[in-house]
Amino acid sequence: MKDSKSETIDFGYKQVGKEEKQGLVANVFNSVAKKYDVMNDVMSFGIHRLWKRYTIDCSGVRAGMKVLDIAGGTGDLTEQFSRRVGPKGEVVLADINQAMLDVGRDKLRNRGIVANVDYVQANAEELPFANDTFDIITIAFGLRNVTDKQKALESMFRVLKPGGRLLVLEFSKPVQPMLSQAYDFYSFNVLPKMGQMIAGDADSYQYLAESIRMHPDQETLKGMMEQAGYENVTYDNLTGGIVALHRGFKF
Repeated sequence: MKDSKSETIDFGYKQVGKEEKQGLVANVFNSVAKKYDVMNDVMSFGIHRLWKRYTIDCSGVRAGMKVLDIAGGTGDLTEQFSRRVGPKGEVVLADINQAMLDVGRDKLRNRGIVANVDYVQANAEELPFANDTFDIITIAFGLRNVTDKQKALESMFRVLKPGGRLLVLEFSKPVQPMLSQAYDFYSFNVLPKMGQMIAGDADSYQYLAESIRMHPDQETLKGMMEQAGYENVTYDNLTGGIVALHRGFKF
């Protein structure tokens, strides 16, 4: 039997002990939490808002539904879901990182979003919810930071209602070589410098760039979702494949 302490996993381009990664990722997001929204706008030139809006539009959300926003961070998706599910619906913003959860809760409360949103500190690999609880589950720009992605996809499947859908919005692999080269230059030469200037932290944004490259490509992630039990799995490439939105159903 393999000793789990001897197993290693990627943390960006580094290999670390599997039991270490969660703490290392936590340190990254503790560092960037307060500047997270500003950096998202600067890094993506505001395009992240269009990616998230497309995710909401593809979710099929309706009034009265129960939604789980995993790795919900500062609450961009939760805010939109809250407005759409209405007073009879419920949105749970879940994040493993308490600093991110605090920033998201404060932002949404300042915008008057209180009644139908709950906040839960949770590990995506071991979601603390009953089977068949949610109509919709989203995870936006969070799956690549999970230690055991397959286990997380299975955990999400367990808590999704029959007929419900999972949407995974994540950085992926550009489909055109020239775009890929330009994206690599930007990620490794510009992004860490932006992180230093705006958030005072180049290392965290170096990790984020590396974590994107280590994340499964579009077809691999589709296969992982199918292995976890999802059906009718499809994906859309956004901005030339820099980001992909995967969708799968539980039947």
